[in-house]
Amino acid sequence: MLRENPERTGQEDLFRARPVSIVDMKHELVKLAGLMDWGGLAKDLAGFYCADNGRPGGSIRLMAGLCFLKDMKGLSDEEVCAAWRENPYFQYFCGEEYFQHRLPVEPPSLSIFRKRIGEKGVERLLAETVELGLKTGTVTKNEIENVNVDTTVQEKAIRFPTDTQLCHKAREELVKAAARLKVPLRQTYVRKSKQAVLLANRCMAARQVERGRRMIKKIRNYLGRVIRDIERACEKTPHLQGAFQAELAKARTIFAQALNPKAAEKIYSWHAPETECIAKGKVHKKYEFGCKASIASTNKSNFIVGAMAHHGKPYDGHTLRTVLEQVKRLTGIKPREANADLGYRGHGITKEKDGCEVIRPRQKRGMTPAKRKRQRRRAAIEPVIGHCKNDRKVGPRNWLAGKQGDSTNAIAMAIGFNLRKILRKIFLWLLARWLRWPGLIRPTLLQPAGWVF
Repeated sequence: MLRENPERTGQEDLFRARPVSIVDMKHELVKLAGLMDWGGLAKDLAGFYCADNGRPGGSIRLMAGLCFLKDMKGLSDEEVCAAWRENPYFQYFCGEEYFQHRLPVEPPSLSIFRKRIGEKGVERLLAETVELGLKTGTVTKNEIENVNVDTTVQEKAIRFPTDTQLCHKAREELVKAAARLKVPLRQTYVRKSKQAVLLANRCMAARQVERGRRMIKKIRNYLGRVIRDIERACEKTPHLQGAFQAELAKARTIFAQALNPKAAEKIYSWHAPETECIAKGKVHKKYEFGCKASIASTNKSNFIVGAMAHHGKPYDGHTLRTVLEQVKRLTGIKPREANADLGYRGHGITKEKDGCEVIRPRQKRGMTPAKRKRQRRRAAIEPVIGHCKNDRKVGPRNWLAGKQGDSTNAIAMAIGFNLRKILRKIFLWLLARWLRWPGLIRPTLLQPAGWVF
């Protein structure tokens, strides 16, 4: 079930204050709340909830508003809930009639909400920021026809993977699972494995490579003995095979890659097996662990109109078609021109069949001075990606679990970037309006069409 969006009752309360009487009605966050299409969001996202079953969840305005605030300020779920209780502007943005002294929801409810709406629902939130950009004049429809496209690595919040730590972690998890299911083991190697990890790290740091490798081999052997011990227990009691299936599969993969560094299948994190190793060729960081993500922004105003995560380490050129389809799906406008780097060679998109021209560096045929200027401006997407990653208090890494968490985080970074850009536009308009008072300098900024204040 789903609670309705809060409505104004018009009744006064002697012991409670209204946020509208506390906040400054000329604040940019107040203006942004008035421009939001909360009714459309409630209508589109209500389909993810059961109509007449279960405990009622939070209203769409509350949950979507918390997600917007979280991405805008770059906070974690716990931080945005704590800030909401203290900030009247946050409460006004989420539609509260009276100032609340309690948490809006428990922080895990935001994670449940993101999983419920999935990638499709989060894309709807990104589409709302595009509508806001059009309303405020931050971006125009003509600008969406010319986009810049680039890929980046969305790093996962995991420990740097080494054979020592992976084998030690796999053995620990298998021992915990065996204790939980009451499966007796010949030996758990808790003390010996911990001691071997310590000695391996010390030896490698002291450049004693041979001794360090012997310790690493011991840790790997301890993992193999625990795996075989559990396999024998599963043979005796077949009903345990399903309980150990996932853990044994990951442990076998880690054991195999520790024996053969060139193994085709690898796991880089026990808790995030979807993590991939991507070589970027950077001097300071040769490898990054996470997944590939694509960002599409307008060529002129640097407004993000598309963002998605890709798994399986696809070639950049093979991702371009899906990115352009997402831009059309979110904005309703089909890009006529896409500017990309040399990594997008072999994209398979032609102007005659797809109606979109892809321009890359060093291209000479059909180039005009205007096209060459837009191609040089393609480099502007690099700082856009940097701001998406680093303008967040939670850091550039992705803390959401699973492949769905990768997709959600890529779109959430774009939502936060767009909202910060829109807020800056509203602030500049309010400043220009204030400077138009008699006796002060009159700036050239004018009110964009469609603004209602």
